[in-house]
Amino acid sequence: MSFLGFPVYRYIDVNDSEEVLRAIHLTDPAVPVDIVLHTPGGLVLAALQIARAIHKHQGKVTAFVPHYAMSGGTLIALAADEIVMSEYVVLGPVDPQLGEYPAASLLKVVARKPVAEIDDKTLILADQAEKAMTQVRESVQELLVPKLAGKAEELARLMSEGTWTHDHPITYENAQSFGLPVRCDIPSDFLDLMNLYPQPVRCQPTVEYLPEHRRYEGFRGNRD
Repeated sequence: MSFLGFPVYRYIDVNDSEEVLRAIHLTDPAVPVDIVLHTPGGLVLAALQIARAIHKHQGKVTAFVPHYAMSGGTLIALAADEIVMSEYVVLGPVDPQLGEYPAASLLKVVARKPVAEIDDKTLILADQAEKAMTQVRESVQELLVPKLAGKAEELARLMSEGTWTHDHPITYENAQSFGLPVRCDIPSDFLDLMNLYPQPVRCQPTVEYLPEHRRYEGFRGNRD
């Protein structure tokens, strides 16, 4: 079993894809791979490089998502043979973003206004948005075909064409209803692993708790 930990709190970039691709190249094709995804997303190029690499890996690839894997993280998860989540974990849409603008929204602006009222920059962005959406949709469909067959194209459009806002949470129940190969029994070891990858400390924490298991010890009498 090969184990690829990929817990990041910043956006996925080409340096990340280089590291993951190097690890996959060092893994025999038939060896099963576990990959841990904990990321808000990142560059489509980098995420797609990783997704295609694990998609083509001959051994079973299992994506473990302890907390969240949004955008590019979801793109990578879709390439795995199986996604293991917990009850509270979320994935997200993979619709492309051009800077601060969703590609789908740029296309709607161009469709709803006369061309004479649209500035050149917006028209150029809309042209890029159309290309980006087509590329992402086709890539997602490519990753899903072996798992979903006839449903791959429909789900690829749903996930990539701006159906929801980019931060829309896709829960385990949602993923299951889409027909994705998901499980909801992530081992506690993967949750404990996240303690080794703390987020950068803020000046003043907003949540404090004692990191111990809480167990119900039965009724202790009147609370008054």
